Amino acid sequence: MPAPDEALVVIDVQNDFCPGGALAVPGGDEIVPGINALMAEFAAVILTQDWHPADHASFASQHAGKAPFETVEMPYGEQVLWPDHCVQGAPGAAFHPDLDTERAQLIIRKGFHREIDSYSAFFENDRTTPTGLEGYLRTRGINRLTLVGLATDFCVNYSALDAARLGFEVTVREDLCRAIDLEGSLAAAREAMRKAGVRLEGRG
Repeated sequence: MPAPDEALVVIDVQNDFCPGGALAVPGGDEIVPGINALMAEFAAVILTQDWHPADHASFASQHAGKAPFETVEMPYGEQVLWPDHCVQGAPGAAFHPDLDTERAQLIIRKGFHREIDSYSAFFENDRTTPTGLEGYLRTRGINRLTLVGLATDFCVNYSALDAARLGFEVTVREDLCRAIDLEGSLAAAREAMRKAGVRLEGRG
């Protein structure tokens, strides 16, 4: 029987992060069957969904003279500028069609405030504005989390670090994640997660 204190958190397995999408993560679609199979092992399954307004401040298109993957300073710190992606209600924001969304007990939408990006499932990028996920987990008595999804070095990493900081026991299944890997971001993410006490499993 699945342990009642453990949840699977599936991060941003959406069309725009899969091959053919606006911000495609290489091999992003390859992890879907494995994630679906893993869901049966957990009493709670939570999905996160990037959900941006069309004029979101993290989009390079909103900054004159800036290109995707350049950076700007925001009030909350450095921000990578992205191609327009996961726009609310657009096909790219939808979950990958093969993902078993019927198993989800909660869907957390993030990044819906225009002025601030949100990588983590727990907080926006100011690291203080909560998404509500922590409260949901606490009230259900869940204290162990397994994270899978996209992308290892951004939304999965930020979510894992915040979860560890909040006192959850965290495992990241690297075989069921894929990375963008911008200028060494994957190696940096792995190191940060290890230092935070996150267990990394399944690396090929």
